Amino acid sequence: MLLLMLFALVAGAGTAITPCVLPVLPALLSASGVGGRRRPLGIVLGLAVTFTVAIVALAQLVHGVGLGKGTARNLAIVVLICFGVVLLVPGLAARVQAPLSRLARFGPRRRGSGFWSGLVVGGALGFVCAPCAGPILAAVISVSASMMGPSAQVVVIAFAYSIGLAAMMLLYGFGGRAVLAWLRRFARGAVVERGLGCVLIATGVLMAFNLDVRFEDALARDTSLPAILVDPTRALENSNVVRKRLASLRPESRYVLAAKRAKVMLPDLGRAPGFVDTQDWFNTPGDRPLTLASMRGHVVLVDFWTYTCINCIRTLPFVEGLYRHYHRYGLDVVGVETPEFTFEQIASNVRQAIHADGITYPVVQDNRYGTWDAYQNEYWPAEYLIDAHGDVRHTQFGEGNYGEDERDVRALLTAAGAKHLPAPMTAHAILPSREIGTPETYLNPERSAGFVSPLQRGVHSYSAPHTLALDAWALGGLWRVGSESITPAGGRYAFVEGAVQARDVYLVMTSTGNLPRRGRVLLGGAPIPARYRGSDVGAGGWFTVRAQRLYNLVKLPADARFVVKVELPPGVSAYDFTFG
Repeated sequence: MLLLMLFALVAGAGTAITPCVLPVLPALLSASGVGGRRRPLGIVLGLAVTFTVAIVALAQLVHGVGLGKGTARNLAIVVLICFGVVLLVPGLAARVQAPLSRLARFGPRRRGSGFWSGLVVGGALGFVCAPCAGPILAAVISVSASMMGPSAQVVVIAFAYSIGLAAMMLLYGFGGRAVLAWLRRFARGAVVERGLGCVLIATGVLMAFNLDVRFEDALARDTSLPAILVDPTRALENSNVVRKRLASLRPESRYVLAAKRAKVMLPDLGRAPGFVDTQDWFNTPGDRPLTLASMRGHVVLVDFWTYTCINCIRTLPFVEGLYRHYHRYGLDVVGVETPEFTFEQIASNVRQAIHADGITYPVVQDNRYGTWDAYQNEYWPAEYLIDAHGDVRHTQFGEGNYGEDERDVRALLTAAGAKHLPAPMTAHAILPSREIGTPETYLNPERSAGFVSPLQRGVHSYSAPHTLALDAWALGGLWRVGSESITPAGGRYAFVEGAVQARDVYLVMTSTGNLPRRGRVLLGGAPIPARYRGSDVGAGGWFTVRAQRLYNLVKLPADARFVVKVELPPGVSAYDFTFG
């Protein structure tokens, strides 16, 4: 617990030096630059407290008292604009801020702009501060948003994160005061105060139009920015030590717990959440959003997937078959595309995958894991079957149990009043090999396993041994190792090889600028024979990488043990090996 608190403290401080906090910095510096010397302390304390409340308790509080989702944010924006107006009008400042100075002996009484007024402004900033969430902050938000609410451990971790963030903000506040004190030597009257008031008002207006959120989203999606700038604590937060401790904070899904307690078929597992914090929609009229409420009276299958996940891809024919077979009888299907890799957040990539996979049912992007967290989901693929009243009645995590899934769909359709259902459908999922021995292999330093030379961030030269044990992997040549993938460096081809037991081999790859670049796959040290080529491989074992997707490199008639070697050119990034 103490170690996770320390990690959270460091992560919060690291977040404060990223561009993600830029939207609140003008307000922070403006508010810190006026009033007594204790005002910055009040600001950061207020920010730390309300930021903690916002991420661990606000969702439960808002739900309990029936307030709208953005009520606290809207109130915070009003506070920022009001304090800006106060700075612009000195006479108004004397009337409005004087009562605040009487709350304590902190700060100058004549304008009430010391500790307590700073506490109010900081409290407002805490409700609009929305830094890019790494694993620690995301885990805190996820657990807090669950029906069970935050535990004491989660509150402590959240407060440690807030203290780290606020400590850096305090340095910004004192630094801003020093700069403004220097400026006042050259300014007359209340020019500086009025200028700061304008900054506060402008910040509030920009936030009212959600421009701060759009800015943060753009930063999160921009893969061209250096990782040390956007996410300096990524390596720490993605370490095995942190992941194991974060896992202990997450309660088991309420649907799983309800299913364990149930002793009847199709038990009521609880109310289904809506589609929360989503982005683009596909396959709907005008690509407009859908709501669960609009589908009340229908049976709904919510399918969590991501388009490079081979386990998800194998289930798609079955899910699509259900939709085509039973949609006219009252079955709706919604695919929730929750990305595993950054490039899976790009709407055009998702649209292309939907077309390539022949998906005709509605799909929504869940880039910020809002809906994923609302369901307390942990798996790709995962299915939640919802009855006509909006309650979850059946769950399926991973592949399999297709006959049971269809049986339950038919039962709920009948209960909803469907008449004359057709015979069970003939569509089937793609079945994986029964003898897959090699586990999924990620090509990044935080999640990689089985490499004879551990992957290290940065550019390094690697040498492969002459032989590899089963499930062992090696790199050869000069590679640039990033947070999610590996890319050949130095202008020459490099290779990755592994000794595997499988029938099919898949590799997630991207090409810089989506330009076509050629790689080659070898089997046992020789170009792969035509009869063993995957669907993306041509003569001589050559394949072309362009789209950001999963590529099928090897397709054997049966399971076997073999050494697969993939040669890649500069500009092509490899993310993840999976097997079938």
